[in-house]
Amino acid sequence: MEPQRTLLVSTDGQAVIRSHNDGETWHRLTINQDLEYDDCVRCLLADPQNPEAVFAGAERGLFKSEDCGVTWNRIDSVLNDVAIWKLVAGPSDPKIMYAGTGSPSRAAFYRSADAGRTWEQTTLLMPPKCAGVSRPRMLAMAVDPEDPRDVWVGVEEGGLFRTRDGGDEWERIDGRFPPARGNSDIHSVVVLPGAQKRIVVVSVTSIFISTDDGQTWRRRDVKDSWGIYYSRVLVQKPGAQGELFLGIGDGTPGSTALFLRSRDGGETWENAPFPVQPNSCLWAIGVNQADPNLVLAGTKFGDLYRSLDGGLSWRKEWREFSEITDLTWLPGSPASGGANPDVHA
Repeated sequence: MEPQRTLLVSTDGQAVIRSHNDGETWHRLTINQDLEYDDCVRCLLADPQNPEAVFAGAERGLFKSEDCGVTWNRIDSVLNDVAIWKLVAGPSDPKIMYAGTGSPSRAAFYRSADAGRTWEQTTLLMPPKCAGVSRPRMLAMAVDPEDPRDVWVGVEEGGLFRTRDGGDEWERIDGRFPPARGNSDIHSVVVLPGAQKRIVVVSVTSIFISTDDGQTWRRRDVKDSWGIYYSRVLVQKPGAQGELFLGIGDGTPGSTALFLRSRDGGETWENAPFPVQPNSCLWAIGVNQADPNLVLAGTKFGDLYRSLDGGLSWRKEWREFSEITDLTWLPGSPASGGANPDVHA
């Protein structure tokens, strides 16, 4: 019997689209919800404390579903009128959550100590404008797996920052990187646990690795290594200490992409090719600790791929989407099966 689970795709223009039957059919949101069915949703976060709950960061505020994405309610907070680009929860204490905002609103860092029910803004605030993308956005966040107050934050475009106290005090880190174009244009960051903790940061053109708590960094040029220059998304395989997934492309939106796997914390990489050439840059990778081998990968212009073996092999899903912004999946399905015949995607 196939496991019951929900696949979730957030988009720019069709909010969150979901499937409860492993991608056979897909459903849009019904009308008259707090989250509009044609909204722009920038990010998703599966609730680590409830297998049927998921958060969505949208163009105007934070939303939550507790029935696998069928119905959505706004979390009324200081986030109501800002665009949320990234959401994370502390691995060792999931009640502690962080949100990063950005274009078209001001890029700032927010925190919650009660599992997302209430929020406050911290002292990390970006200028209204920047050189590379007009208005900055906080794309990258990683919480130390052992200390929920130790957080790394990357800004497109604005640099890499670290707080050790949950957001009261900050230090800027990217000035320590070896020189390269795009050093301050940060797209992803991962903190890998272990006797020698490893921080892996992806900028627009490079991969940076530190094994001394961020004091010194080694750099790898993406174009020199793989022939295309635009590195976008980095994700750790759940439960695997040194396994990483990396999506790169030939620009934004680009016309192709590669999915790369590392088994040694980013020291070496292998290409795991898709069966169909992607139509644009790889923009999102979705995982869940309920099954570390089920991986979703989506391109900026709507191609969706799925792997059942941890990214070793792939199949392309029949459904193509509008612009994909994020992906996740839940190890559950609502009792109704999510059947809404009038809103099939």
